[in-house]
Amino acid sequence: MTRVKAVEGFAVRHLGRPGYPTLGKAISLLIGCVVLGCATTGSADYSDHAETQGFIDEMVRDHGFEPEPLRQWLGQAEKKQNILDAISRPAEKTKTWKEYRPIFIVPARIENGVKFWRDNRAALTRAEREFGVPAEYIVAIIGVETNYGKNTGSHRVIDALTTLAFDYPPRAPFFRKELQNYFLLTREQKQDPMAFTGSYAGAMGYGQFMPSSYRAYAVDFDGDGFTDIWNNTTDAIGSVANYFKQHGWQGGKPVVSRVRPESDTSKDSFNDINPPTVTVGEWQKRGYQPISALPVDAKALILKLDGQHGEEYWLGLQNFYVITRYNRSHLYSMAVHQLSQLIKEKMESGQ
Repeated sequence: MTRVKAVEGFAVRHLGRPGYPTLGKAISLLIGCVVLGCATTGSADYSDHAETQGFIDEMVRDHGFEPEPLRQWLGQAEKKQNILDAISRPAEKTKTWKEYRPIFIVPARIENGVKFWRDNRAALTRAEREFGVPAEYIVAIIGVETNYGKNTGSHRVIDALTTLAFDYPPRAPFFRKELQNYFLLTREQKQDPMAFTGSYAGAMGYGQFMPSSYRAYAVDFDGDGFTDIWNNTTDAIGSVANYFKQHGWQGGKPVVSRVRPESDTSKDSFNDINPPTVTVGEWQKRGYQPISALPVDAKALILKLDGQHGEEYWLGLQNFYVITRYNRSHLYSMAVHQLSQLIKEKMESGQ
């Protein structure tokens, strides 16, 4: 009954608009659609939400916005149940490494990475020179995030952020801040808040920047006056590289190394994604021997993965931790690293 009333309200709101049927026909068609299971995933807009006026007042008071445009934009935003469903089941929290890795480490994504590198060689070379971040890691981030721009997300950013800011209590404060930053960035860049699409969480463009990250780290790398991470690969490349640099990327330093455990591992805590504090030398004393040479004074995280052929143990150094600033998951960071190396190998082989 509740769904039928909601549909009836939709029909009443749209009565008389160009292209819409009469009230009776609209109600009949839409109720029929609900009964047959073809209802959309959207619902009422946010013009009358309990938190809307407080949000508008805050934007007016703290950031000098005019209230009426905000009211109109929020009135066009829609709650999306599929967004609430998606955010409750991220792959990083539900999959093991042997299940997660094949999502990204596949021949097509490697081939596409090589093509992206070749197509954007000049921008990648300049980004590596100016920010100290190897081209393969910039390419791999964009590959993991959006398959090199092929899947940047189809949700309107304003729908995603309002849905999560106002109707997802577990992280509402975070997404409320992101909604604030979204309105700020569209004002700063002189863009329409209704125009942009992105992920179910409101991440945008080739590199999937949240609005706060866009404002803090995105750069106009081609100097045309608009920091366009949606359609401009040069800006996207520079922005990813700057993000890494600002989060402490160490040029020329290792990222990760497999290790062999030589003692009981049950006493150690694995996959703790915090700034590394234990040195490689100390991990060696605890029985973890790197299979490649590492500076003994470098600090590292200890990782344990459920791999295709059993348990895997790794040391993730500062640069590995930097990758987790993009996505707080050791699985994500490892996927980026391994994809980057496979793309680099293929580039260097000339295939």
